[in-house]
Amino acid sequence: MQIYNNILVAIDLNDEAEPVSKKACALAEKCGAKLHFIHVTEPLSYAYGGDVPMDLSAIQMQLQEHAQQRLDDFIASHNLQDCGQVLCNGHIENEVHRVAEDIGADLIVVGSHGRHGLALLLGSTSNSVLHGATCDVLAVRI
Repeated sequence: MQIYNNILVAIDLNDEAEPVSKKACALAEKCGAKLHFIHVTEPLSYAYGGDVPMDLSAIQMQLQEHAQQRLDDFIASHNLQDCGQVLCNGHIENEVHRVAEDIGADLIVVGSHGRHGLALLLGSTSNSVLHGATCDVLAVRI
């Protein structure tokens, strides 16, 4: 079995975070690895193609604060206080890759929805994380 030291777990803080975190925790326990959880919020301007006629910074700040509270609640409710946690704002795959390199992750764990073809194994976000990763990626089927 491959031994991992630093595992980065990308979670979206909805019901799908549960099976992804359980799989990562079980693997970390077997390997004696350190777990780090990451949640990435995307800037509101991405949803509008970057051309928004108003200042969204106050709303973006509220979204970040809400996401931080949800991440804190997830960590506390799953007794993961010994794990690292990172909340980022940006493109999901870019931030996951950046943080993985920053912490020296040797495995990234992501959730994946069932689809058809290659997407059967990897959703669009999971696929993006896989293709730019410099370490192993485990896609947990949801």
